Amino acid sequence: MNPDEALVLVVDDELPIRRFLRTSLLGNGYRVVEAGSAAEARARASTEPPDLVVLDLGLPDGDGLDVIDWLRGWSQAPILVLSARGQERDKVHALDRGADDYLTKPFGVGELLARLRVALRNRARSAAAPEATTFRVGELEVDLVHRRVALAGVAVALTPIEYRLLVLLVRHAGKVLTHGAILREVWGPDHSDDARYVRVFVASLRRKIEPEPARPRYLLTEQGVGYRLLESLG
Repeated sequence: MNPDEALVLVVDDELPIRRFLRTSLLGNGYRVVEAGSAAEARARASTEPPDLVVLDLGLPDGDGLDVIDWLRGWSQAPILVLSARGQERDKVHALDRGADDYLTKPFGVGELLARLRVALRNRARSAAAPEATTFRVGELEVDLVHRRVALAGVAVALTPIEYRLLVLLVRHAGKVLTHGAILREVWGPDHSDDARYVRVFVASLRRKIEPEPARPRYLLTEQGVGYRLLESLG
C-alpha cells in the first residue's frame, strides 16, 4: 500500500501534536483522521477503519492500552505508539498487547514517516502469499527453507537457539520485539522473566551476523524494551 492510499488515525489529546502530525502526514500523501480521546478513537475507527494508527498512551478518558486491546479485537492495522520519555514499562506493555512500534516524545517527523513506511511494508508482506523464503538486509542473508545463514557470502554456523532467535526476528523484521515476546517464542512461557537469556544470545548472535558486533548494523537494541532487526538499510 502506498502512502496516498493509507488512512492514518491519529489519537492524541494534545491539539498541537495532532496539528503537527496532520500537517506532516498530509504533506507526505497520507489521508488523516483525528481523535482526542479513547472514546473518539473508537468512534472514528468504527466509521472509518484506518490503515495505520498513531496512538498516544495517555488519554483523558482512558488508557491507550485499552484502545490497543479494542483495535486488536477486530483490526490488524499497524499501531505506532507515542510514549513520553522514560516510560519503558508502558512501551513494553503496548508492544506485548499488539502495538507494532513506538516513538518517544519528542520525535522527528523523518523518523515517524520511516516507521510508518516500515509498518505498511510489513503489513503488505504478511498479507502476501506465499511467504518469502529468503531474507536479505545488507550483507546478511537468511534462507528459511534450507536453514542457511550467510554474511557477505560466507556461511554462518548458528546453534539451534541462535537460529530460532534469528528466524523470529526475520519474521518480524522492522518491528520491535520485547524481551518477553522473544522469551515466550524462543524459550517458552516458563521463561518469560529471564531477560538475561535474551541478552546473552543476542550478544552471541551479533558476534556471528554483524560485521562489527560492538557497533551492530542489523540487530538493534531498543533500550529497556527489546530488539529490532532492520528490514532494510535504506
